[in-house]
Amino acid sequence: MINVVLADDHVLVRDGIKALLEDQSGITVIDEASNGKEALEVIAKNKPHVLIVDIRMPEMNGIEVVAEITKQKIDVKTLVLSMHDSEEYVLKSIQAGADGYLLKGASKEEFLKAVNNVAAGDKYFTGDVSTIIMNNFVSGKTSKVIEEQKEVKVAPFKLTKRERQILNLVLELKNNKDIAEELSISKRTAEVHRFNLMKKLEAKNLQELTNKAKEYQLI
Repeated sequence: MINVVLADDHVLVRDGIKALLEDQSGITVIDEASNGKEALEVIAKNKPHVLIVDIRMPEMNGIEVVAEITKQKIDVKTLVLSMHDSEEYVLKSIQAGADGYLLKGASKEEFLKAVNNVAAGDKYFTGDVSTIIMNNFVSGKTSKVIEEQKEVKVAPFKLTKRERQILNLVLELKNNKDIAEELSISKRTAEVHRFNLMKKLEAKNLQELTNKAKEYQLI
């Protein structure tokens, strides 16, 4: 029996996946999570064979969850399920240590194949994703990630949606007045957000802020 934990912030998505999986003999969904932090708690409690995790979730995103599992050497296989086939998400998932990457538009047959393959200890990357991996392997990007087994460094802090907006604008070299106008806030509020952001990332200047953002893959 393959014991599975589902992590997705959409109840309808979880219900659909659960119905699909439990319609098969040999697979059971033993628990669910609606955010990344909860996913780690559920895994620690239930010790499943496979975690099926969405990328976009509150608290911690799916890639951060996979990275934490890899960092802690938790004995669970990870299958990233996403709507996105972007090069960035695919490569970051591999870098984090994901055992598979599947698009939400995959067929029932492919989905079940992915779950079984990952549970058996194999890797599974859907066709479109495999093309991305191959293209980057040829250019040297993927081979470097796989050979060096780089670990995604998980940030010891959480940025709010507003702080992420401020970070992106600061890194675009926008001043407080520009930021205030773009976000429709006062200049003073922009200054406070910028100060809090620098403090949270322990950055004294723009260069340090840029380095921290790259270090924790915030950009």
